[in-house]
Amino acid sequence: MTLSSLKINPITHPLNAIVRVPGSKSLTNRALLIAALANGTTRLTNALFSDDSRYFAKALQTLGFDVKLDEANHEVTVTGLGGKIPAKKAELFIGNAGTAARFLSAFLTLGNGEYILDGEPRMRERPIGDLIAALQQLGVELEATNNCPPVEIFAKGLPGGKTKIAGNISSQFLSALLMVAPYAQSPIEIELITDLNSKPYVDMTIAIMKEFGVEVDRQGYERFTVHPSFFLPLSSYSIESDVSAASYFFAAPAICGGTVKVENISCKSLQGDIAFLEVLKQMGCEIKEGEDFIEVSSASSLQGVDVDMRDISDTAQTLAAIAPFAATPTRIRGIASARVKETDRVHATCTELARLGVQVEEHEGGMTIYPCETFQPSNVQTYNDHRMAMAFSLIGLSFDGITIENPACVSKTFPNYFEVLETLR
Repeated sequence: MTLSSLKINPITHPLNAIVRVPGSKSLTNRALLIAALANGTTRLTNALFSDDSRYFAKALQTLGFDVKLDEANHEVTVTGLGGKIPAKKAELFIGNAGTAARFLSAFLTLGNGEYILDGEPRMRERPIGDLIAALQQLGVELEATNNCPPVEIFAKGLPGGKTKIAGNISSQFLSALLMVAPYAQSPIEIELITDLNSKPYVDMTIAIMKEFGVEVDRQGYERFTVHPSFFLPLSSYSIESDVSAASYFFAAPAICGGTVKVENISCKSLQGDIAFLEVLKQMGCEIKEGEDFIEVSSASSLQGVDVDMRDISDTAQTLAAIAPFAATPTRIRGIASARVKETDRVHATCTELARLGVQVEEHEGGMTIYPCETFQPSNVQTYNDHRMAMAFSLIGLSFDGITIENPACVSKTFPNYFEVLETLR
């Protein structure tokens, strides 16, 4: 039975907990795509099993790939076909999985046939026009209604050449192009025409491509070149635990006091959201790292920060949830792109903080949050956004009066989030 709402009970003592979070969504979805492009079988270990990764795996199966899911062992085995796509016709439904929508739109151009990619109503509001335009410049025939899904692709392979793309809506457009580029008929040169948001995600894409045998030539974040090549299958590829998911557990001591240790994660992570630890450090928290763990301890006095989060926008809601507990105001900047995620995250976060009695100012690219002495009880609306549910549950660890509506929305990336949260007790 799915709960329509979930009351969060406060923890009345300082934390002393060890937790593990699932595999990275970003790495799982990149590895699924690259493994399907490689010629041979790759086994992904510590893979994420969530709505987003399931939609992606299901899409690959629908396209004719042999994808075996072993949920009990968190393993996925993919047999790639060297850049070929078996199905000549397919309709793919990808829910509200933005990564899947963008990566698959580029991937399908390698096929030979007609494909339609569609999702939930919210997916039909999430922009993909910049990626479509960039692929059209490379000689592909495809179109998207109002620059959002559904996307219709009339594929005859990817010719290659030069293309220009904006990077200020989503770095996933660039990542999608980079990963399919080795299978184009001629080299692909990509030029960025705006600043790039979420740069660490592009670094992650280039790093995982290299692990599977393909190098990207680059000039900073302005120009990227990929020559015709192919990915090599890996007998085993281990997915790091998800740093965005870990951010909630890094943040918990800031609210409750005490210490939380998160296993299977290191500061050398490929994932950009590891930089969230620097924000916590600025606020006064203590960070200790080992080979395969990170431990966060509470600050003696939690201080507000003024921080640009354009490269780590997925952790902005986490910061917003702990900001009211700081002694001074917090200003979050640079997250205008968060308005086109699962929901308008800037507006949703400000709305729910205000309903809790927190003084907050909404800006075009962020928000200012003021210290709060007394919270108002609230049924927190989650807008079907997993990050709203996970972030606002943190406030409930300290204040008795938080109920999370539609808690099941966490299944998008972290199905057992609330069970892991309970282990903090």
